[in-house]
Amino acid sequence: MTLDGVLFFPVTPFDPAGAVDAHLLAAHVQAGLAHGPGAVFAACGTGEFHALDSDEYELVVTTAVRAVAGAVPVFGGAGGALPHAVGCARRAERAGADGLLVLPPYLVSGPADGLVGYVEAVAAATGLPLVLYQRGGARFTPSAVVRLARLPSVVGFKDGLGDLDLMQRIVLAVRAEVGEDFLFFNGMPTAEQTQAAYRAIGVPLYSSAVFCFAPELSRTFHRALATGDEAGRTRLLAEFFQPLVELRDQVPGYAVSLVKAGVRLRGLEVGGVRPPLVDPSPAHVERLRRLIEVADAHG
Repeated sequence: MTLDGVLFFPVTPFDPAGAVDAHLLAAHVQAGLAHGPGAVFAACGTGEFHALDSDEYELVVTTAVRAVAGAVPVFGGAGGALPHAVGCARRAERAGADGLLVLPPYLVSGPADGLVGYVEAVAAATGLPLVLYQRGGARFTPSAVVRLARLPSVVGFKDGLGDLDLMQRIVLAVRAEVGEDFLFFNGMPTAEQTQAAYRAIGVPLYSSAVFCFAPELSRTFHRALATGDEAGRTRLLAEFFQPLVELRDQVPGYAVSLVKAGVRLRGLEVGGVRPPLVDPSPAHVERLRRLIEVADAHG
């Protein structure tokens, strides 16, 4: 599998009654698609995977697949309790997804062998390609990633820990044992902030939550990074991404709820976030609005 460009992780809209709004989701995905993302990852972290039941999950993935209509690959999330992850894998395949992002199991932490067993069980339930997500309690060893990378369906690895030493060892081990076609992703929140460092250790792909509400800026940053425009990249970091990270760090969960607020500020009424996340305060929404003005000036 080949992926390139900015990776789009859409939010999941909720209507005033709190139900998933498939119509708004399709509009959100199609609006992002017009800006040329490399792939769409539906019902993942930014899409509040943790807050969706199984039927809602399938609705989100099905809607994204239909909205994309084959233009780019569509991945669905699969994680949490192992039976739920397996069920999501089967539902995503039924919905026509092109692959899965295997999210960490929640509440519990297991050793490397346990994580390998978890991924193997998801892989056995579906024929879809899998990208593994290292984050929270899901911390893989280089040898564990090599074992999993030898599975025909495991095609990539996404890092959300930010341990560059560990990630470098994983990249080198997989490249030596499996080859150059294996995909590596930077999955840190606001990944633009760290992507230069990840590129330096052989991780070219990253997820962009900013693409949800400022796709022109997201693409401008990606272009600056790809072409070696260091002055442009640094300017965008200083004027937009660093202030966004400072705002994001004010409240746990803002990595998702700020993005959703940004989509609302763009005029798409996607609703708020579900508990345990909270929506941004009016003062924080105003700061975000001013940052979007900065994004528009650069985009």
